[in-house]
Amino acid sequence: MVHLLLVEDDEAIRRSLARGLMEQGASVSTVGTAVEAIRALAVERPDAVMLDLGLPDLDGTEVLALIRAQSGLPVVVATARDDDREVVRLLDAGADDYLIKPFSAAQAMARIRAVLRRTARAEPAEHRIVVGGLVVDEVARTVELDGRPVELNRKEFDLLLALASRPGQVVSKRQLLAEVWQQPWGGADRTVDVHLSWLRRKLGETAAEPHYLHSVRGVGVKLVGPGPS
Repeated sequence: MVHLLLVEDDEAIRRSLARGLMEQGASVSTVGTAVEAIRALAVERPDAVMLDLGLPDLDGTEVLALIRAQSGLPVVVATARDDDREVVRLLDAGADDYLIKPFSAAQAMARIRAVLRRTARAEPAEHRIVVGGLVVDEVARTVELDGRPVELNRKEFDLLLALASRPGQVVSKRQLLAEVWQQPWGGADRTVDVHLSWLRRKLGETAAEPHYLHSVRGVGVKLVGPGPS
């Protein structure tokens, strides 16, 4: 049985959602503040967290950062704002998925199950991917280029890993949105474009003069070793 920590300050919503999640087969612990949430993480040891951003004592994004500083525990955030900038901000801050209010317990549980499936993958025997002078360590979440460390944020690393795990294979933006941003039904292509631009800059290349990241017009992006694309 999946054990969830539900962080929601509105008591009526908290009770209703907890009841619905339990009807969906989950075990649910509930708290109403950020302080209680941080304490419960150590005591309850949940499998995943559903985090409302509008908490009375601390902004939910700050709570998310505190969770990410301690663990890779799956976190699904709930927000009332349905716009690209807000979604990108939350995912870059470390959320594994998001829900736009209002939502049903069934929808919330489906998202949680999907996140748990993604994070339950067994650690591969060989966790270092080497393409040319690029070394991506999936477990340590580190990147080296020609022996020098490359500092990437969470989503930049996830994007690079998604491409490096399929060297030479063209990956569509739709695939990347589904895998990296957990948007299986599509989303804003510019989210991928912006992060690709940041990633290229950190790898010392540009779209016009690529070394590793090659765009295939109308199809997607592939990662190959230095040389002709």
